[in-house]
Amino acid sequence: MSAYCLLESITCPADLRRLDRKQLPQLATELRAFLIESVAQTGGHLSSNLGTVEMTIALHAVFDTPEDRLIWDVGHQCYAHKILTGRREGMGRLRMHGGVSGFPKRSESPYDTFGVGHSSTSISAALGMALAAKLKGEDRKSVAIIGDGAMSAGMAFEALNNAGVADADMLVILNDNEMSISPPVGALNNILTRLMSGKTYNAARQAGRHMLGFAPPLLELARRAEEHVKGMIAPGTLFEEFGFHYYGPIDGHDLDALIPTLENLKKLKGPKFLHVITKKGQGYKLAEADPILYHGVAKFEPGKGIQSAKGAGKLTYTQVFGDWLCDMARVDSRLVGITPAMREGSGMVRFSAEHADRYFDVGIAEQHAVTFAAGLACEGLKPVVAIYSTFLQRGYDQLVHDVALQNLPVVFAVDRGGLVGADGPTHHGTFDLSFVTCIPNMVVMAPADEAECRQMLSTAYALDGPSMVRYPRGAGCGSQPGTDLATLPVGRGEIRRRGKDVALLAFGSTVTAALAAGEAIDASVANMRFVKPLDVELIVEMAGNHSLLVSIEENAVIGGAGSEIERVLAERGLHVPVLRLGLPDRFIDHGEQGQLLAELGLDKDGIVRAIRARAAGQ
Repeated sequence: MSAYCLLESITCPADLRRLDRKQLPQLATELRAFLIESVAQTGGHLSSNLGTVEMTIALHAVFDTPEDRLIWDVGHQCYAHKILTGRREGMGRLRMHGGVSGFPKRSESPYDTFGVGHSSTSISAALGMALAAKLKGEDRKSVAIIGDGAMSAGMAFEALNNAGVADADMLVILNDNEMSISPPVGALNNILTRLMSGKTYNAARQAGRHMLGFAPPLLELARRAEEHVKGMIAPGTLFEEFGFHYYGPIDGHDLDALIPTLENLKKLKGPKFLHVITKKGQGYKLAEADPILYHGVAKFEPGKGIQSAKGAGKLTYTQVFGDWLCDMARVDSRLVGITPAMREGSGMVRFSAEHADRYFDVGIAEQHAVTFAAGLACEGLKPVVAIYSTFLQRGYDQLVHDVALQNLPVVFAVDRGGLVGADGPTHHGTFDLSFVTCIPNMVVMAPADEAECRQMLSTAYALDGPSMVRYPRGAGCGSQPGTDLATLPVGRGEIRRRGKDVALLAFGSTVTAALAAGEAIDASVANMRFVKPLDVELIVEMAGNHSLLVSIEENAVIGGAGSEIERVLAERGLHVPVLRLGLPDRFIDHGEQGQLLAELGLDKDGIVRAIRARAAGQ
């Protein structure tokens, strides 16, 4: 007999809605067990998904999905939703090439009403959907589910500010688990914690829960009574000031509280805000004890949990950055480190402990992080902003206007440059070389290996203007970075191999594959190092000695480094053909990094194949 008898009977939410309510706790038990077993086999986000099992069941039980729209913020908590909406059998290929995406994806299912991957978008999208339904005369509900970490972003408050006066029939559910990827920070988190921790307010919460369970004729009276009680305890509740009717907090793991509450809120018009308390890792003791460790996991054995890797393993670029940051901070008291809620992912845990007074986690607020760094730089400090490539996109206006325009010495340590693997198109860092290189005053570097990454960070820090060091996810070729703080000459590349006829001009993570391809076809290989300023002398030298130049970059080929090489040649009247290899003009799906690079022709064999095809006139 299957351990998932009830779960296996659910092929879509309509099946769930036909169950007796007394069966739903058993469904939650099976769903949670299936999540643990499934993610242990594939890897993925675990803690956040375990924390939203009951909420997901309740939402699909109450709302007529997909006609009613559920908009998940970020998407770290969408696995239970995917399982209940017909993708249970596909979970065995979660985040694998050609398999189920780790995030809501509109092209994957009609139940994924909005594609996400970055935080704090759900309220804006839900407002758009709610007002669209109103304009079209459709009786359709819109529900945004957002976490307390995502609520720290300015975009969420912009949406609340708009929704409160837009007369939108929508519901915002705050999934409050007191945790983002890094420990939550900021005034909002303190407000929520203070509201929840008081004994009086906890008593009011229980009273509110019972009131929301009343029959419809008494609901309005109950709501007014609840607001009166809350008004005495927490006057001027933040979300009510935005124009929302605020309800809660309620227990997000109690289906007997969740379902009646949602049923009643579904009948109410206007903007509503439900505060739900959940626990990350709920039902799996190891994840409950360390939800950060179990936030994003590789394959593991559920009975044993995540085991420490045996041996040191290869040093990652992220670790190289973290070590460099601590070393530089010891010799220069002006250094300050900034992260938008990615302390662990960006390698800043050690720095945050050793230099707590110079460590700033600004929450999920990339725009603020960049301008905050600019303000620090104005006062003579040396800010280092550790940020993922895909998240830097959110701070682009601030990068242009607040940092580069004022020529301020801010170092951007840009992690996850290029393809990142299983997280897919929302997390691939495929555009940064294109969108940063065009900005005046910026110096842009891409290391070929770990040792060069450390040298480039020191080079960037020594500059008296803005700079970016862009490095990939994971480890490189295994070079040892050392412990010194040596710099590189700005705008100078190097020739790694001399060959005949063809010259490969490689940037950053592509140098290793370029060297292997160069050996295969006896081509020259240059490690360009700097995307801006380009080593013009090196390009001209290569153009004079070779019949074909090949630019190679793990970045969008449109507007990338290869385009800049062509511009340099055109300005000097040099008519040497250039074969530009890079990422195509499309969003790249999820899959293992090496597999994706091979498919896109950026491994050794792909480079050789492209050069031979060009020589054959194909």
